[in-house]
Amino acid sequence: MAIGKLIVVCQSGGKFTTNADGTLSYSGGDAHATSLTLDTKFDDFKSEIADMWKYDLHSLTIKYFLPNNKRTLITISTDKDVRRFLEFHEDCASADVYVIIPTPPAPSDATSMPCSRSSHTMPNGPVSPVDAPSDFVPDEPVSPVDAPADFLPDAEDTEQQKTPGISSWKNCVTGIGQTFNTRRELHDALDKFSLAHGFHYTLKNSDGRRFCARCKAEGCPWFFIAPKLSTTKLFRIKKMNDIHTCGVGSIRTNASRKLVASIIKEKLRDTPTYKPQEIIDDIRRDLGIELNYAQAYGGIAAALEELQGSHRKAYNQLPLLCEKILETNPGSAAILNTKEDSSFHRIFVAFFASLYGFQNGCRPLLFLDCVPLKSKYRGELFTATALDGNDGIFLVAFAIVDVVSDDNWRWFLEQLKTVLSTSHEITFVADMKKEMSETLGLIFPNCFHGYCLHQLTESLKNKFKGSLTQEVVRVLISEFHGATYAPTSEGFKKCIETIKNISPEAYEWVLQTEPEHWANAFFKGARYNHLKSSTTESFCDWVSDLPAMPITQVIETIRRKMMEFMYTRKMDSDQWSSKLTPSAEENLQKSLVNSRSLEVLFSPGSCFKVRDTLGIINVVTLENSDCSCREWQINGLPCLHAVAAIEHIGKNVYDYCSRYFTIEAFKVTYSESINPIPALDRCVQRESSQVHVDPPCIPRPVGRPKERKHALKSKQAVKRTLQCSNCKKLGHNKRKCKQFA
Repeated sequence: MAIGKLIVVCQSGGKFTTNADGTLSYSGGDAHATSLTLDTKFDDFKSEIADMWKYDLHSLTIKYFLPNNKRTLITISTDKDVRRFLEFHEDCASADVYVIIPTPPAPSDATSMPCSRSSHTMPNGPVSPVDAPSDFVPDEPVSPVDAPADFLPDAEDTEQQKTPGISSWKNCVTGIGQTFNTRRELHDALDKFSLAHGFHYTLKNSDGRRFCARCKAEGCPWFFIAPKLSTTKLFRIKKMNDIHTCGVGSIRTNASRKLVASIIKEKLRDTPTYKPQEIIDDIRRDLGIELNYAQAYGGIAAALEELQGSHRKAYNQLPLLCEKILETNPGSAAILNTKEDSSFHRIFVAFFASLYGFQNGCRPLLFLDCVPLKSKYRGELFTATALDGNDGIFLVAFAIVDVVSDDNWRWFLEQLKTVLSTSHEITFVADMKKEMSETLGLIFPNCFHGYCLHQLTESLKNKFKGSLTQEVVRVLISEFHGATYAPTSEGFKKCIETIKNISPEAYEWVLQTEPEHWANAFFKGARYNHLKSSTTESFCDWVSDLPAMPITQVIETIRRKMMEFMYTRKMDSDQWSSKLTPSAEENLQKSLVNSRSLEVLFSPGSCFKVRDTLGIINVVTLENSDCSCREWQINGLPCLHAVAAIEHIGKNVYDYCSRYFTIEAFKVTYSESINPIPALDRCVQRESSQVHVDPPCIPRPVGRPKERKHALKSKQAVKRTLQCSNCKKLGHNKRKCKQFA
């Protein structure tokens, strides 16, 4: 594809976070869209970005990710970098760049973003930590041996960098007249002060109106009293005796849970996957404080509660959240169910923008899936996901339930039925459980249930694991997939016969799994050749990678993701010039190219016979959008035989494509917007609802919890190809090499 105009989404003001797999994610901030061509100069591009946010032209830095690489940020600093950026994204409709401005360097815990060595421009001369921008990362670490003499740090400076916080903590409490904004701030300061000076303290006669602390040693006169200033939240030290008689400094104090939380809170905000052992190592290195695992783990819990809020209290905010969803997004659904003891049971959410987009622009095809949530009280996320005209994931509705059960699935589908007013016959792709089929047939009488091919494949592997060799099982799976995708009954029977010759038991198993629910040759509904729930795997992976957070924040995070999808895809579609979406246009162009070698045998009316290069004749009926090869009926786009017939009579091939693949339908899908929801902590709890909700009462199983992986991630291991060390050829090793036998 020739490089043309590329839509560039410029983002700034957000933060990078490191995921569990080492990839980087960007969240928050603001975004603007512009375009780049090969004629665009770097200085012009940079000036335009500076005007977007009124930034200083000489202070901003522009970075981007390579396609399929979210681990390394590449810097754009020259015209050559701009051309490379366009070349790397020549197959993309749009690309993101991140605009970073320098901030004052943090005293500690400075997080560095990985940068590409080839694109990073080093400044002239050595860069000191004071002068370096916050996002600067040297291409290679500077060795003390190679560094200039005037750049080497002194031994004393190195030791101070090693423990930058302890010495400064000695002045956290200065004396009479010192003021603190909150009681918590005063408590943190006293924790650091006592730890730096090496003594224990105790609180005496302290309440919400005053804070009184004394040295815990018997007979030691050290104390201070800090009353709360009336009509404010401020605390000021009124009396203080700063004399110790207890041998201050000789006592090794322990860091409290709250103190650990105050130390790691900012780091944990940027790195949600911060581990207890990493905390122990970092605090030992930076502060010289020894922690045990329980202290580090407790510090994480306390810090997360400060950052996210209480997991328990979040459940009691659900009634208010439902009210705010309905208030800010009219036409949406937010339904909360509790048990008799007021404990949480389940919540269903469907935004009006998603319902409107599905019913007016998407194919009537829904994928049902379930993803376990990381949460203090666990929980499961049920999703009903569709595909837009460009095969992009489109979340229609979701629910969070306490446990996976047939009753919860039935309730989810009942709520889904109430919010979907479409008259189309919906095809569901879900697992092959009997209960699921019965429930779908009861709630959606005219629907079609397609079994998920991935789950069928896993069942086949488990069924014959041990009784057949791995090689035989691989062949069975290959033939089974061939039977599934075969568009005609002849192709299906050919694959099934091969399975029968390999294993009669596998043949019987395949027939018992009801091929009418999974084989293209017999399936009555329209799946558009999407046979797996793993079509939505990227969304499920994103949910699985979310850190543990309160349930209200889980819902808000999903809402923001949906809002981001709608905005970016709406922007993308404004740049498309064809009648079809890019993916549909690509498939149609392939059919146009392949159809040129076919011979059309003209017939009266709209029925044509088309002969291919092998002499096989397929019958095409244009009025019914039908071809005997059945590819047209399955995919929704004219097959190569239909394209040949259409062009033979001089018709426009685009007039015979399903409307779901048109850009017009795509824009309708994203025509509505999901509106923001006000922060619940700023609203008065239960302002119109008196419903009280407690966390779910689910007993935690005994023993170490097993690692729960999403079913879609269980993929067949890829075997390493053998290579001979003698002849260097593939397929055998040295011992079986015939060349040197």
